Amino acid sequence: MAKAAKTAIKANKGSQDENAKSWTKVIRTVRSPKSGSFAFKESIVHKDKVKDFLAGK
Repeated sequence: MAKAAKTAIKANKGSQDENAKSWTKVIRTVRSPKSGSFAFKESIVHKDKVKDFLAGK
């Protein structure tokens, strides 16, 4: 049975919790130029910059 860590969910208002909600983990598949196999590029990006990251900019 899974249990939620309630102390990790609750945070002081006005602290890092508000800033943390504006970031997103994005995973993109990339083809390796040497072998041609797929690799995964993951990054934590601000939610306003997600489309730029996925476009490869």
